[in-house]
Amino acid sequence: MKFIVNSQVLHRQLSSISGIITNSNTVPIISCFLFHVEDGQLTVRATDLETTLVVKLDVETASLDGINEVAIQSKLLLDILKSLDDVPLTFTVDDTTFAIELTHSAGKYSLAGMDASVFPAMPQVADTVSVTMPASALVSAINKTVFAASNDEMRQQMTGIFCQLSPEGATFVATDAHKLVRYKRADVKADEQAEFIFPKKPITLVKKIMEGRHEEFDVTLNYNRTNATFAFDNVFIACRLVDGKYPNFEAAIPKENPNKLTVDRVSFLNTLRRVGLFANQSTNQVRLSLNDNELVISAEDLEFSNNAQEKMPCDYKGDKMDIGFNSRFLIEMLSNLDTEHVLIEMSQPSRAGIIFPVTDEETAENILMLVMPVMLAN
Repeated sequence: MKFIVNSQVLHRQLSSISGIITNSNTVPIISCFLFHVEDGQLTVRATDLETTLVVKLDVETASLDGINEVAIQSKLLLDILKSLDDVPLTFTVDDTTFAIELTHSAGKYSLAGMDASVFPAMPQVADTVSVTMPASALVSAINKTVFAASNDEMRQQMTGIFCQLSPEGATFVATDAHKLVRYKRADVKADEQAEFIFPKKPITLVKKIMEGRHEEFDVTLNYNRTNATFAFDNVFIACRLVDGKYPNFEAAIPKENPNKLTVDRVSFLNTLRRVGLFANQSTNQVRLSLNDNELVISAEDLEFSNNAQEKMPCDYKGDKMDIGFNSRFLIEMLSNLDTEHVLIEMSQPSRAGIIFPVTDEETAENILMLVMPVMLAN
């Protein structure tokens, strides 16, 4: 097998799917890319056994006598490509030993290949339902929710992003029991009702690959009870969905929240970053003291005798209140919003605060962020 490909084009495509690869001692083949050449096109596959990523690119075929696919060590190949100039690169593969020779005008490299027949088979996802959405909508849904997903592998269902699809729209949810984000899109609709949980690793890779393309395009999502696939441009991604039932997140959202705080998002965010430096490192607790149209943000760490306090103007309607929050959670949420102002609704110091972006524009998205309070010491 012999083919020619542009080195930088190949490097970009391989880099986009390399995030799924793990260096496994038990299954060495999954630390490789699978190269398959047919009809002037190179298909490259990478997998971690749960998720499979595929990219396609055009090549110049010199010879396809004998084998037309081979497995190549991903790290070594990427390291070679990373330092190469933009040059035509010729791959020559030995049909018997799978040895690979890379050549260009100024150099030659020899590396060992592996038998492609032992590479994990492409997953077959049958009886799927399909929905097509703007890539920007899916990227926004992932960006706005994935940071709130749990890292606790003992609560597997909460480590991913929950997706509800219906003819009315789509809802994406992530929570770790301390914070929760519910993100709705009115412009993403399915023909029938469906619910499933995307695992965090593949959905983050999907986002990263889509963000690398600057033009707007559509992505097609196919799904059944156990698997989902994403297809766009020259990319195909298949992943196993998280098994199990997602917690009843709607029950965790307080419905009556008479105390309402509207504040400049960036000013609030920067104040939390400064004051949060003085909080106890185990709790990251900051105190919000609300009265009339003044917000006082304070923190202290008794162990090191550190404390800080700042005042800022706000629009507050409600009872005088002191409530504690984890500053890190508030910073994460405010950093993932982009409106000038935010609205925080609260009922009492022992119940969750609800954060909404404030905008006068009609948009297809609806965002709710929930953060649990931290009990204040008297």
